[in-house]
Amino acid sequence: MATRLADVPADCGKQPVCGCIDFCRGEAFGTGVRSGAQYVDSIRDDGRHVVHDGDVIRDVTTHPAFEGAVTSVAGIFDNAAAPENADLMTYVSPDTGDRVNRHWAMPRSKEELVARRKALTKTSELTLGLMGRSPDHVAGFFAGYAMAPEVLARGGQKFADNAVKFYEFCRDHDMYIAYTIVPPQIDRTKPAHQQEPPDLYAGIVEERDDGVIIRGAQMLGTGAVLADFVQLSTIHPMRQGDENYAISVAVPCNAPGVKIFSRRSYASAASSVFDYPLASRFDETDSLFVYDDVFVPWERVFVYKNVDVARAQWFEAPAHIMGNSQAQIRYMTKLRFLVGLAKKITDMNGTGSLPPVIGELGKLATYATMYEGLVYAQEAECWTNDNGYVLPSMPHIYANMNLQSEINPKLLDIVRELAGGGLIQLPSSVEDLKNPEIRDTITKYVQSPGVPGEDRIKLMKLAWDMIGSEFAGRHEQYEKFYAGAPFIVKTHAHRTYDWDKATGLVDYALSGYDINGRKTQ
Repeated sequence: MATRLADVPADCGKQPVCGCIDFCRGEAFGTGVRSGAQYVDSIRDDGRHVVHDGDVIRDVTTHPAFEGAVTSVAGIFDNAAAPENADLMTYVSPDTGDRVNRHWAMPRSKEELVARRKALTKTSELTLGLMGRSPDHVAGFFAGYAMAPEVLARGGQKFADNAVKFYEFCRDHDMYIAYTIVPPQIDRTKPAHQQEPPDLYAGIVEERDDGVIIRGAQMLGTGAVLADFVQLSTIHPMRQGDENYAISVAVPCNAPGVKIFSRRSYASAASSVFDYPLASRFDETDSLFVYDDVFVPWERVFVYKNVDVARAQWFEAPAHIMGNSQAQIRYMTKLRFLVGLAKKITDMNGTGSLPPVIGELGKLATYATMYEGLVYAQEAECWTNDNGYVLPSMPHIYANMNLQSEINPKLLDIVRELAGGGLIQLPSSVEDLKNPEIRDTITKYVQSPGVPGEDRIKLMKLAWDMIGSEFAGRHEQYEKFYAGAPFIVKTHAHRTYDWDKATGLVDYALSGYDINGRKTQ
C-alpha cells in the first residue's frame, strides 16, 4: 500500500517531503498499480498549498472545487488496478516483477505500441476525453526521456541517470505527474533573463551541495492540483543568458514553497451534476505555480543550466511524440463523444433522416474518421530508435496536431447548428424537476416523440456543458492552443515531413522529358 509523502518520517535525514528517490523506493511506497483509494490518500496532505476563491486549501480531495475531479482520477486508478483489466491496462515491471500501469510502457514492438494505445483509449473513455492532463499524459514524456537518455546525458551523465531513475520510481509506484513548462505571460518580447525582476520566470537562484533552490512562476499547471509531482521545465525556446531557467526538475506538489493558484473551478460553480454533468466531474483545472524558494535535491534534476539540452529533451528524445500520442488518443475519444452527442440530438429531434442533417452528420463523421485514421497511422508507420524502442510516426503525430486545432471549432459549430435553440431553452436547474407542479408543466412542453421530458432535458444539458457552458469555453480554448501557437505546430509538421520523398517525385517527373519531348526510359 502506498504511503503519503507527508507521512514519511521527518527524521529520516533524507528530506522525504522533497521525495528522496532512494528512500521512497526502498521504504516509503509500495510498488505496483495503485487503487483509487490509495491515490486519494496520497494527495490528502497538509503540505499542499492550493489557492482558490481567496482561501488556502490543504485537502483538495474533499473541497467542492476539486472533489469531482479527484473522484474521476481515482476511477482511472481503480480501472487499471481491477484484476479483470490486468492484461489491457498493465504490464510487468522489469525491475520489481509487479504489474504497473501501461501508460509507462516503453514499447519494443509494434504490438506493444498498439497495446499502449488500447490502454490509453480505455483511460480516455473514463473521462470522455475531457481530462487532457490525466496521469497517462506526462508519463509519456518521462518514458520518452528513458528511451533516449543519451540526449539528457549531453548535459552530464548524472542528469540522464536521474531521469531514468525517476521514471522507474514513478512507474513502479504509479505516480501521477503534471507539468509546468510555459512561462507566465509577462513580456514575451524579452527572454527569461531580461525579465524584470529576474525571478519572474521560475529558475535557479541558489546552488547547494545537496541540491538547488528554485524561485519564480510557471504555467499552465493543468491537472497539477490533483497530482503527486510536477515537472518544472520550459518548452519555449531560450537563448544564451537564460541558463538559470534552462532546467528540468521534478517537485512534489506538496513541497515547502510550492504555491498553486488555481483558476476558478467550474465544478465549484456547478449547481448540480444533473445541470453540469461534465464540469462537475471532469474539470481538472489549470494553475499558476509559484515556486517560492523551493528546494530540489540533485536526484531530481534532469537538465541543469543547459539551453541546448533543455530544448533537445522535448524533440530529440521522443518525449514530445510519446506525450502527444497520448493526447491524440484522448482527443480521438473526445471527438467520438461529440459526434455521438450530435447523432443523439438529431435522432431525438426527428431530424436525423433529413438530407441536410445527414450531410452535416457525415461531415462530423468524416473529420472524426480522418483524425482517428492518423492515430492508427502512427502505429502503421512506427519506427525504431537507436536504443531499440518502437515509436509512433512523427509526421502523422504533427499532422494530427495541426488538424486538431483547425477542426475543433468547426465541429463545435456544426453541433451547435444541429442542436438549435433547444440548447438554451432548458429549465434553470434540476430543482425545477424536483417540484412536481413545475415538472409537469415543463416536461409537457419540453419533450420529443418517444423521449420523455426529463430525458430530453438531461441530454441537452449534457450537450450544453460540452459546447456552451463556461467549462465548454475553456475546452475550446484548450484545444486551440493545446500544442502552442498554430505556427509552432506547423513548424513541427514541416520539420518531420519526408520532403525528400515528395521532391523526389517532382524530380522524377522532370527527368522524363525535355524540350524535345518525352525521354526514353
